[in-house]
Amino acid sequence: MGEETRPNVTNPRTSATPTIGSSVIPIVNKLQDILAPVGSELSNISLPHVAVVGSQSSGKSSVLEALVGRDFLPRGCDICTRRPLILMLENSQPKPGDHDGRVEWGEFRHMPGRRFDDFSKIRQEIQTETEREAGYNKGVSDKQIGLKIFSPNVLNMTLVDLPGITKVPVGDQPSDIEARIRKMIMAHISQENCIILAVSPANSDLATSDALQMAREADPTGSRTIGVITKLDIMDRGTDARNFLLGKVVPLHLGYVGVVNRSQEDINKNRSIAEALAYEERFFRDHPVYCGLSNHCGIPQLASVLNQILEQHIQMVLPGLKAELNSHMGGIVKELRTYGDAMESKGEQGVILLDILSKYCEAFSAMVDGKSNEMSTKELSGGARIHYIFQSIFVQSLEEVDPCEDLNDDDIRTAVQNATGLRNTLFLPEVPFEVLVRRQISRLLDPSLQCLRFVYDELMKMSRACGVAELQRFPFLRRRMDEVMGKFLRDGVKPAERMIENLIETEMDYINSSNPKFIGGSKAIELAKQQLKLAQGNHPSSNNERPVSSGGNTALGTWGISSIFGSRAKSGEVQASQSVGETVPFVEQIPSTIQLREPPSMLRPLETTEHDAEIIIATKLLLGSYYDIVRKNIQDLVPKSIMHFLVNYTKRDLHFVFIQKLYKENLFDELLQEHDEVVVKRKQIREMYNVLLQAIQTLEEVELSHNSNLRSGTDAASGLPRTPEFSSHVRSTNYGENRASDASSFTNSRARRLFHSEGAALPVNSNGL
Repeated sequence: MGEETRPNVTNPRTSATPTIGSSVIPIVNKLQDILAPVGSELSNISLPHVAVVGSQSSGKSSVLEALVGRDFLPRGCDICTRRPLILMLENSQPKPGDHDGRVEWGEFRHMPGRRFDDFSKIRQEIQTETEREAGYNKGVSDKQIGLKIFSPNVLNMTLVDLPGITKVPVGDQPSDIEARIRKMIMAHISQENCIILAVSPANSDLATSDALQMAREADPTGSRTIGVITKLDIMDRGTDARNFLLGKVVPLHLGYVGVVNRSQEDINKNRSIAEALAYEERFFRDHPVYCGLSNHCGIPQLASVLNQILEQHIQMVLPGLKAELNSHMGGIVKELRTYGDAMESKGEQGVILLDILSKYCEAFSAMVDGKSNEMSTKELSGGARIHYIFQSIFVQSLEEVDPCEDLNDDDIRTAVQNATGLRNTLFLPEVPFEVLVRRQISRLLDPSLQCLRFVYDELMKMSRACGVAELQRFPFLRRRMDEVMGKFLRDGVKPAERMIENLIETEMDYINSSNPKFIGGSKAIELAKQQLKLAQGNHPSSNNERPVSSGGNTALGTWGISSIFGSRAKSGEVQASQSVGETVPFVEQIPSTIQLREPPSMLRPLETTEHDAEIIIATKLLLGSYYDIVRKNIQDLVPKSIMHFLVNYTKRDLHFVFIQKLYKENLFDELLQEHDEVVVKRKQIREMYNVLLQAIQTLEEVELSHNSNLRSGTDAASGLPRTPEFSSHVRSTNYGENRASDASSFTNSRARRLFHSEGAALPVNSNGL
């Protein structure tokens, strides 16, 4: 059969009926083209396709070429497919004057816009592109080659030709070439959107087919695997593949199709594919076993089945695919916002800078006020931490302080005696109380300043954590904003420090003993006596132990006072030994016999009397009462001062300071300088955004078309008028139930051409076909 008479069914020149799958399969091909430029970034998006799997020399290439009707794949005795080939077939109607009347051509994805009318040059380009990536000596690569073929003699479908399963490394192939190829194949056929075309030669043990084994591993239920048994014409005489074709050996939900390949002799003699198809037709028609299995045999049957299966699968997965694309789009849009648009003028720079400064200040205030959109649920953050510092650290710490913890009784008694000077203590003196209470008030300064420092640290943390997406683009601006923010906060600390110091000094400068909450001296003495009596009641022996001064009521003759007047000791003896009328100096006549101890450099009070004990207790009560008044004032006023002079001041004036320091036209170029990788990344994200937008719009067009067809009574899957029979076939989960009823149509020689002229859906039996 000559090339000019090559069979074609559904050729628009002979049939006005649209091709099955004319609506959605080209859409997937278009999506392949759309997503290809950013394939690595969106590699997890799986488009519906048919992956061709088989061992070397299983006949994969012959099957693909027969489906296309052209010789275009590299041939050889060793591994030929060394990179995945994405083969997109599109049924195209010829137009008058279109490309000099030539209606079949190919286009490579890596060479957009260039048409290949000569299919031998397509083979050469596949070989060249393979060698460019995988080398010249049998190496393999997982980088895809995209090829689209337009022809009126093909049905719409997308196939992926994968490297053949090999056992022994050759050429530059690594020792683990089998494992690498199997991993590459599994990466494709494990995708839920992949229909597996498992190719097995009939002249080998079909039960142990590598292709079927891998298909079973990726698709355990067999719900998306269709088996192809090649080389049926060279099986041993007396054997046939009937049981396999009927699915009785290795059942598959989509069943099996048997085909006859061109032999190597046919290829060497340049025997056309059309002649090979004619031979295949005669072989199945005349074969005693296969003539009754016409719906399981032949390339035309395989093409129709693949077209229908892929079409229905696409219809099923399109909603989920659109949802997946929308999900990716959401992430891309969010990331694109962080990079923004490129700036070309000072005006654009000023707008962007002002926007960033405003957003930063708003985000900072939101963090302080607890209104941030990125509120943590795991730990306190922002203003909540400042509140914790005020209440749980500062206030609580002052509550736990004992105002007399560093004062013992001797300290208080010493202060009281020092305040009385030469007099005995008759009443509670004011001076020692004021001295002691000022000393205790001064202790409040350090924790107050620590509280200020803690709040300052929190504001610095918030400033660094303040998230403005646009700032990721401009590291120099971020650095300058951090510098301005740091100085601004340090400047805010100074008046807060002065205010806190003034608060403490104010409390120390005037001890307001008239405060109505102050206990007062009389009440303190009364309470002190009560406490002392209570203590003595618990210890009766203490009533008999009155402290006695070491200089108590002893005889004057025992004092021994040494002074310029001499000593009275032994005065009688001196007088008796003196001669009457004899005059001698007094000091010489009365020698000193008692020497006083020199007072030590530091003196402490003598033993504590009952009166001293009352004074000590009363003083402690007064200190505690007044300290409590001051403590409450400080607990209230220090947080207020910090909030006024630091926190609220920062919220109010931060934006103004940023504008004053940074919003200057001569600084725009420096502040808005981007890293080179940011520029590159923005371009990549923008490309992905455009790709996803185009893909989503494409799917929306499909939905609109589908809805329009439903309203007009046309089936969206095929473009044919909707009938109950057709709809049931297309939407059947096992692709139909009554394929055998169409077997008689196979006997029509015109219908046994490459595709069925009517383009009707083909029912499938329980074994899958």
